[in-house]
Amino acid sequence: MRQIEQGFEVALWGTRFLVMVAVLASLAAAVAVLFMAAADTVTLVQHTSHYVGPGVTAEGQAAMRLTALTHVVEIVDGFLLAAFLIIFALGLYELFISKIEAAEGSAFAESILYVRSLDDLKSKLAKVIIIMLVVKFFEQSAALKASSGLELVWAAGSVALIALALFLAHAADGKKGDAAGH
Repeated sequence: MRQIEQGFEVALWGTRFLVMVAVLASLAAAVAVLFMAAADTVTLVQHTSHYVGPGVTAEGQAAMRLTALTHVVEIVDGFLLAAFLIIFALGLYELFISKIEAAEGSAFAESILYVRSLDDLKSKLAKVIIIMLVVKFFEQSAALKASSGLELVWAAGSVALIALALFLAHAADGKKGDAAGH
């Protein structure tokens, strides 16, 4: 009976390797998103060549500026999403499979790979998500044409809430650092 139990436990422990599907899929998605963001960057640079020249009016430049700003924010959002996917893949790998030995001794590996639990991984991912939401908010607010004072108040309140979210995320990091040091 003990042999059956040991065999079952070995097989059960081996199921952690199923997480490799998520790791590989996340990395593949990161590569795809990086490619799209890089292609969008090339397209943006090509389109900005028409910013000045004969026949371009001030209104045309203003419209191109707004469009370019929106594209820049989308590009940043794409790169952040790719970073999110890479952090997710690295974190899952370290939690379920093995420490990444190639990262040992790297100056910045601890800031990316310091994942001891699912809570650590969630914390890292939450920070990236907050940054992505800030970027998305910036994209939306850049196109905002406030038609009343109330809309400006709502926009200002939104900025204040974003600042509060960033402050709370930073404060939570400080408490974790204090707890680890004691």
